[in-house]
Amino acid sequence: MTRTSAPADAPVPGVWEELVTAALLGTDRRTPPGCRPGPGAPAALLDAAAAETVRRRAGLLPARAARRAEPAPEDPRPPLPAAAVRRLTMLLADRPGTAGGGRRGAAPDLMELLPQWLAMANARGYAAPPQALPALLDAARGRTDLRPAALAFAGPRALWLARLNPDWRFALRAAPGGSTALPGPGATERVRRLWEEGLFAERVALLASLRARDPAGARELLASTWATERAEDRLMFLDSLRTGLEPADEPFLEQSLADRSRNVRATAAELLSALPDSALAARMAARAVTCVSLDRTPDPPAITVEAPHECDAGMERDGVVASPPSGRGERSWWFGQLVEAAPLGMWPERLGGRTPEEIVALPVADDWQGDLHAAWCRAAVRQRNGAWARALLGTPTAPEAGGPGAVSLAERAELLGTLGSGERAEWVAGFIATHGLSEAFQLLGICGVPWAPPLGRAVVDALNIARDAGSYPWSFSGVMGLAERCLDPAEAGRLDGLLAIPDETEDASPGAGGYWAEAFQRLVTTLRLRAAMAEELGAGDSGTRR
Repeated sequence: MTRTSAPADAPVPGVWEELVTAALLGTDRRTPPGCRPGPGAPAALLDAAAAETVRRRAGLLPARAARRAEPAPEDPRPPLPAAAVRRLTMLLADRPGTAGGGRRGAAPDLMELLPQWLAMANARGYAAPPQALPALLDAARGRTDLRPAALAFAGPRALWLARLNPDWRFALRAAPGGSTALPGPGATERVRRLWEEGLFAERVALLASLRARDPAGARELLASTWATERAEDRLMFLDSLRTGLEPADEPFLEQSLADRSRNVRATAAELLSALPDSALAARMAARAVTCVSLDRTPDPPAITVEAPHECDAGMERDGVVASPPSGRGERSWWFGQLVEAAPLGMWPERLGGRTPEEIVALPVADDWQGDLHAAWCRAAVRQRNGAWARALLGTPTAPEAGGPGAVSLAERAELLGTLGSGERAEWVAGFIATHGLSEAFQLLGICGVPWAPPLGRAVVDALNIARDAGSYPWSFSGVMGLAERCLDPAEAGRLDGLLAIPDETEDASPGAGGYWAEAFQRLVTTLRLRAAMAEELGAGDSGTRR
């Protein structure tokens, strides 16, 4: 039998697919391309397939050479000490445990120490080791709370890597235009181009950065395109004016009170009310003063409240929301908004020259005290008024867990945020000594790190009392976790006496003593680990303060 070969013609588009189809269906049903039907078709198919295989392998044309990647930029910061490099590798390699049932074991949670390590490394100005960048970017990808510190530490090389791996594109979005830094003070044209052509996230980051260093320049940049921005974008941009808010912002904010977006108007009004000398604050003061007066007839005198009977167009323009939330009366709703927007400095003169403490101590007639004090709380936070915050907080040792005006832990935490770090820690320490840890978690979260010695001692003493009570430590796991991250490492020595398993009393939970010993062991180990981290980084301090 004579074998016929397929002609070696020029490559035919789709010929390989035709040969595959013929092989699958059989040459009786499909004649291979370039072959004659008949008994020689199977051999011809094989010859054609062999020739096509050789052609496919050898007939590739050389492609245009890809552009060689630019080398990674240099990082001018000093290199990380070797011991700190090893510590970073260990922190990045740690993974959250899978143990359940509330028991964490005695081993420290290394991933929870990574934010503090990054803060210390950034404070010292170290450059990230190149070999750690992939793991660092992976960690930041999984935890958005890590991203600002992680990207600051990773530096320009992180952006170089992010262009090569889609999983790390978040780093490019965090830096306008994928640049290593925002435009500097002298880069006027670059700032203008990025503001007009950048993505929304890039523009927000640019405005926030510019506002931090040049409030007037940021305001002028925003005003240049304000009329053409979308309502949701105007709201986000306007919020950036909180940073560096100053009297010079008033004309722009006053103009924004006429914005077509209700949310933009409300934000502008809130910012203006944080400027006690603004025209809006004066208008709100004129309204609020008609609602609150001092009745000198009783002894002691009492505050009387006459809430507004309507919400007129002027009030709405100044940010008063007319419709109350469900379950709230209109008059009390309008009254609260007027008082919180009025300058706190007006009340001593209005109420007989009294101090904030004396004003807060006055009785309020007709069950208006809750509304009045809650509005003063919001005003103290908005205006960052420490004197009023102290008055409304009251003493931490008061019989009730809170001050005369704070109606929730969240409000107490916000009031404390207006005080200095030392005063804040002292107040929370007194609160814990009086009321224990059950309500203190939210208050502890706003205290500076590491905790001041009085606060640290109050937390340890309260944990020791809870241990002696014989309950399981899981009810205090949140406080214990905060202590691991926030307690001054110098306090580790005071905890050595708590590592032993205590004798269990008859009413103690079974095994609670062992669990407490384990929890304190983890706390001590973590504190010593934090001390070692600081020493390796050469921080010269046992922690960072915020």
